[in-house]
This record gives sequence, structure tokens and C-alpha cells, in this order.
Amino acid sequence: MKVNRRTFVSSSVAGAGLGTTWGAKQRPVGANDRIRVASIGVGGMGRYNLGDFLKMPEVDVVAVCDVWEHNQDRAVKMTDGKAEPYSDFRRVLDRKDVDVVVVSTPDHWHAPIMIAACEAGKDVYTEKPVSHTLREGRKMVEAAQRAGCVVQVGTQQRSGAHYQEAVDLIRSGKIGQVTRVHAWNFVNESPRGIGTHPTSTAPEGLDWDMYLGPAPKVPFHPSRFIYYFRWFWAYSGGTMTDWGTHHFDTIHWAMNVKAPRSVFATSSKMVIRDDKETPDTMEVVLEYPDFIATFSQRDTNARSHYDSKYGIEFFGTDATLFINRNGFQVFPEVMGHYEDLESPYLREVASIQNQPKPWEDKDRNRKTRAEYRVGAKSELHVVHVRNFIECVKTRSKPAADIETGHYSTSAPLLANVALKVGRKIEWDWKKEEVVGDQEANQLLTKEYRQPWEV
Repeated sequence: MKVNRRTFVSSSVAGAGLGTTWGAKQRPVGANDRIRVASIGVGGMGRYNLGDFLKMPEVDVVAVCDVWEHNQDRAVKMTDGKAEPYSDFRRVLDRKDVDVVVVSTPDHWHAPIMIAACEAGKDVYTEKPVSHTLREGRKMVEAAQRAGCVVQVGTQQRSGAHYQEAVDLIRSGKIGQVTRVHAWNFVNESPRGIGTHPTSTAPEGLDWDMYLGPAPKVPFHPSRFIYYFRWFWAYSGGTMTDWGTHHFDTIHWAMNVKAPRSVFATSSKMVIRDDKETPDTMEVVLEYPDFIATFSQRDTNARSHYDSKYGIEFFGTDATLFINRNGFQVFPEVMGHYEDLESPYLREVASIQNQPKPWEDKDRNRKTRAEYRVGAKSELHVVHVRNFIECVKTRSKPAADIETGHYSTSAPLLANVALKVGRKIEWDWKKEEVVGDQEANQLLTKEYRQPWEV
């Protein structure tokens, strides 16, 4: 990373000769030590993360950092005034008493801050998507390995008990061979969306230039700020990377794969006329060696046959498994009578609570989702933070390590690359390059506004 080499020369571990195994760190944290945490980016998701870190008994939050003083003030109050506020993350990383950094900034800032934190010898909890581009993601993996830092990615479904149970079911073959997976996000924001707004004066206490960071310099615009940054290509990748990273993290995990071999995407902004740059309707097809995955985004109609605005379906030869954060359900294939189901697991599913079988119900629409629920909702986020803290102490590999998070982010990023070039792309995941497509390969990286080049 070119930025701040001189700033971090005294604390950087990048060239210290440390191995690439988990466990090398500037200041090892003992099992009984206090873990001193700094939270960088304390907007909505940042304060949510901060709240769960404050629940950890061995954690002291010593610093909070945000480019907007309003967010700083709210975060300091959460720590009962104990954390010191900062506007510049570099001052946080200069502190020798910070063991862990939590990165909850807009997506385009994840890579510069995470890499700098590793160079400063800090362990890192970083929000998803891991990176803004494919090349950034690989640089983040290399930085963590070089420095020996524990890095957890905020794909908290990895720590949910019902997600773990569902993944075990799929991997064990209990729903048969899965050849098709479908994920979706449906809302209805028509016709206004996020609205249209003129450029204006930045709110008091906001360092807008620092907010933009490596992104192109533009006047302050309310639609590019706070939650809405997700809908602008300079800072994020729309719903595809925002929710798609969660979906494909679970898909890769359940199907035991790292990357697709080809991706095709089509989309349009068909109805909603607002300030967003990203589409209101999108369909993506990803080919893997043994199955096909699809992702659907629809911002103009929220209808789903599961009455769920998001989720994943795994279509096996013996059953279909549907999962979201409220739990999972298994629907056996209709193969005649109940006694004809060969799998003992599916016989068990069919007899749960002695409910009528789905195929015996003449009016299935009267059924509630709960009647066929198998895996109940489980806690996700706080246990994900707990897993990270334990790994900081033991120097173990966390549930969602940086390389896993990089692969989970890569699939949605590739979908956006395919969308922008307007054609199917073939992906060599070992070389991390698009096969025979120079235009697409150029989109694996981006231009950085100085001095924030990764």
C-alpha cells in the first residue's frame, strides 16, 4: 500500500520477516489480557458492530473514528465516554495500545484501512463486501498473511447455528445431489426509490473529502452519503455486493467451492427514477463445476412464494432446502407415498409434529411457513464477534477468515464485471483473471485518487 508508508514505518510488520501462518503479531494477546478495540466507521452498521463488541467481557473500546463528528459523538456515548474520538483513521492506527480494529466504513474504504491496520500490527474485523475490486481483495489476503493478523469478515451467517446445520445437511447428501441454487433479494421501492436530490453543502462536522477518500472528488450529495452510498459504483456494487456477498458466502460454504467458472449478468433501471446508479432489476447466472447458481434482484416488486424478501434455495434430487436468517425449511420431493421416501432423514422431516405432508394438502396456501420449518432461527452477529475475539486470543483461524471472505466477495464482483462488459465471462480462479477478455480484466481494479492507492 502506497499510502502512509512513512506514517507506519515504525509500526509496520510488512517486512519484519514474520511467517504467513496465523499467530504472528506485534503484541500477542494472552488468554486473560484485556483486548483494546478501536472502531473505524461508526455509522449505522458501525454502531451495531460496536454494540456487540461492547458485550464482550474482555474488550475495552478505547477509540472510535468517523469522518462525521455526529457519528463520533453517538459512538462515544455508547462507551459511556470512555473511547477517544478521531476523525482520521491514521491517528488510530498510530496508537500502540490498540490491539483490534473494526472496519465498518463504506465499501471503497475497506481495503485501504484493513491493509494499513495489518501493517500496523492490528487484528481486524472488517465488514463485507471485503473489497471494492477483485485485486483489492487479493491484496488484503496477502497483507493479513504477511503480517500474521487474525482477520474476520462480517459474513455472520457463518456463525449461525441454523446455517451450520443446513450446510451440514447439504454437504452430507441428505437432500440429494444439488444441481441448482437460487438466491434473491426483492423489495418494492417504486416509483420514487431514494428520490432525487441536488448537490448541497456538507453537514456540519463532516470531512467530505476524507469520506470520498480513494473515490473521485465530487461535491457533497446527500444520496451518496450514509446508507445510500451502496447504490453508487464509486463506493460499492449495489445489492449484488451488499447482499450477494452474504448469499454467495453461504452457497460456497454449503457447496464446498471457491469460485464460479463463468458468469453472465443482465440488468436495467426499468422503473425507478432516482439518484441511484445501480439497477432496479438484475439477473445473474453463475456456472460452477457441478451446479448452476442464479441471483435475482428486484426493487420493483416484493412478491416471493416464501413471503421472504431474501433467501437461498438449494434444489437437491431428494429435497429442496430454503434458508434465510429466520431459519430453514426442507421440502421432500414428491415420490408417491411417504413410505416410498428412501432417506431416513426425509422420513423424519415428513413426520415432524405429525403435520399433513405437503403433497397431501389440497390447499397448500393455507399452510404457514412454520409448519414445515426444520431449523429454527439462531443468533448470528454476536456469536460471530465472539468467535473473532476467541481467535484473537488463541491465534486460531476465524469462522470467516479473510481469504474465504475474498472468494465470497469475488462472485458478486464478477457479476458486476460481466454486467458492465455486457457478456458472459470465463473465470480462472487460480490466476484470478478473466480468460481472454482484456476489457473485463481492466475492471478487476480501478483508478485511485491520491494518496490512497492500494
